[in-house]
Amino acid sequence: MRSSLSQQLLQHLKSQKSLRPGDRVGAGVSGGADSTALLLLLLELREKLGIVLSVVHFNHKLRGKSSDADEKFVAKLAAKHGLTFHVGHADVAAKAKRERANLEETARHARYAFFARLIEEDRLTHVAVAHTADDQAETVLAHILRGTGLAGLGAIHPVAGHIVRPLLDVRRVELRAYLRSRRQAWREDATNLDTTKMRARIRKKLLPLLEKHFQPAVVEHLATLAELAREDEAFLDAIAKERFHVLAEKHDDSIRIKAGDLLQPHKELTSAFSKALSARLVRQIVKNVKPRGGQLTSLHVDTILALASHGQSGKSLQLPGSVAVRRDRDALVFLARASVASDVRESKAASRNFAYDVDLARAETSVRVPQLGCVFRLTVIDWPGKRGETSQRGAVLDRHRLRSPLVLRNWLPGDTLHALGRQHTHKLKRLLNERGISRWERDGWPVLTSGGIVAWARGFPVAAEFAADERTRAGIVIAEEQL
Repeated sequence: MRSSLSQQLLQHLKSQKSLRPGDRVGAGVSGGADSTALLLLLLELREKLGIVLSVVHFNHKLRGKSSDADEKFVAKLAAKHGLTFHVGHADVAAKAKRERANLEETARHARYAFFARLIEEDRLTHVAVAHTADDQAETVLAHILRGTGLAGLGAIHPVAGHIVRPLLDVRRVELRAYLRSRRQAWREDATNLDTTKMRARIRKKLLPLLEKHFQPAVVEHLATLAELAREDEAFLDAIAKERFHVLAEKHDDSIRIKAGDLLQPHKELTSAFSKALSARLVRQIVKNVKPRGGQLTSLHVDTILALASHGQSGKSLQLPGSVAVRRDRDALVFLARASVASDVRESKAASRNFAYDVDLARAETSVRVPQLGCVFRLTVIDWPGKRGETSQRGAVLDRHRLRSPLVLRNWLPGDTLHALGRQHTHKLKRLLNERGISRWERDGWPVLTSGGIVAWARGFPVAAEFAADERTRAGIVIAEEQL
């Protein structure tokens, strides 16, 4: 005979359509009351649902012998019902200490990583975990107290990938009553009573206070708030995704968007609504580019929008999740970065360093520069006979004024150029700044030196002392082509 609680759960699972006949479902069982009840309820329903049930347990080794006793309890429970037992282990405290990370977050990541491995190895199709309506209410309150937006109000999702949470509409008190009716024991985790932790204070002090003095149905109301927030969040997120695909340019490890498009992603919206959509678009972009976890706060979003509004070209910000965003003239570029920014800068700088000797013995010389993905062609032309082949004055070098060594290389700090048409010699860095060329673009910026003096730099008139004039008989034209 199925219990009334299992009947309720059956209807919920059917409406949710999160489990299908043939699914291999692992019940995540810690040994506590909620997860033990989940296992027994799924045992009641497995034939009706047509699922293959097993037990999953993760030993965090946080409570010494008590953690090992939890594992033995769950293993014994699985054996009693003839179920396959999947168990994982990790010294979470040591891992958190090594990584200087929050202990609870480290435990959660380790546990869910174990669940993911079981899915990836095709041993399971789903893992069911025992979050309840009380957990949902506690999470909503925790997010409100910490500071949150609509996404945070959505709190715990009923389905997240291969993780399903069938008990989000069920109260803890119902589950304990169910276990007592089945005469089933469970394990108590003493750390759940530690009110030095915020979650335990919410559970033991705040929620009882709200239920007693403000609203007896506060748990149900907070759970409903979470559900409504998730529905609205899904709708708004869909709009942001559509704008993302229309406005953003995706490259291998970066995403580029025009600053104006980010600030006004939908032309028909007022400025107030545009800001809300802009913030979501920022989060959508970061989500698509970041290589690892990391929480983007509203302050991060506001700073990015300020960079789009009035930031200078070349300015950059470092974001959580190993993401950097930089202003590149009229656009923002979001890119994944390595964990150690200095390593990234050094490796990038090294990858754009080059120097190639140039031999002008032939009528045309080609210099391949794989660091820039291009080839430079230096062509000898008659002068002034073929003067018309040049597109503008100042683009031709005098062949006979150039002297050895002739080197095509990347620009270096301290390089100067007396460009034709200017009265004085200026540092190339200043000239690049005047052109609005960001410091990322200028990495590997090509120059041609003659006897150690810069005679040519991409995008500028040639140096005055090497420029072709009325006395020139042979000129050099430099063209750049992509490989």
